[in-house]
Amino acid sequence: MTLLAALLALCVGLSLGLLGGGGSILTVPIFRYALGTGVKESIGMSLGVVSVTSLVGALRHWHKGNLDLKALVAFAPAAIISTYGGAKLAHYVPPAVQMVGLGMAMATAAVLMWSGGVSSLVSSAGAPAEPAEPVSPRPEAIIGIGLGLGFMTGLLGVGGGFLIVPALVVLLGLDIKQAIGTSLGVIALNAASGFIGCLGQVTMDWTLMAGFTGTAIIGVFAGAALVPKVSQQQLRRGFAVFLIAVAVYILIRR
Repeated sequence: MTLLAALLALCVGLSLGLLGGGGSILTVPIFRYALGTGVKESIGMSLGVVSVTSLVGALRHWHKGNLDLKALVAFAPAAIISTYGGAKLAHYVPPAVQMVGLGMAMATAAVLMWSGGVSSLVSSAGAPAEPAEPVSPRPEAIIGIGLGLGFMTGLLGVGGGFLIVPALVVLLGLDIKQAIGTSLGVIALNAASGFIGCLGQVTMDWTLMAGFTGTAIIGVFAGAALVPKVSQQQLRRGFAVFLIAVAVYILIRR
């Protein structure tokens, strides 16, 4: 793996560790534009990287008691099935259409991060915001969102944590720390399903993917250690601006 690939992988891991999400959405454009792989190959390898990296993050949260297994079981099955289907369908979708979709997903993530998104669910003191009334689980909404996000994951190679976390808070009443940990578990399962769906359809550079994943994992732990020392709001807004810039680049290049 080249020095450039290692530095970019480290940045992906750092953003995941610092923000609890967002970094995985950069993996496809990094593989595509910085490392020169094809669109289909970039999406397939991104799913492999995201699945392992998110699993490491999820296990870390589970160890700290911040992963809700019941919520994971409620959310994941529909998403896993949909992700696999999206990955199989992706074989027939023109690469330009996939990159336009990715650019739009990145722009959506940027808007959510800039406006507060997940962080607005947390009080100014840093404690999880408590709902005014107990939340009644909505199975139909959970299944619907799982299907939609799973399909997006399989088709575009993104994790979708910027939408999964708010859904877990609003629909299942999880606090923000549990939502982030559970979201990583969902993403790990989704991405693994999509990666399996890509096998046999695209050529994987296994050496590049393994090196990228290992470096990103190092970045996850480094980023998590830096969380108490940096402003989350400034990080999110800075990352949002960066996402918009990358989204514009993707939509122009396609």
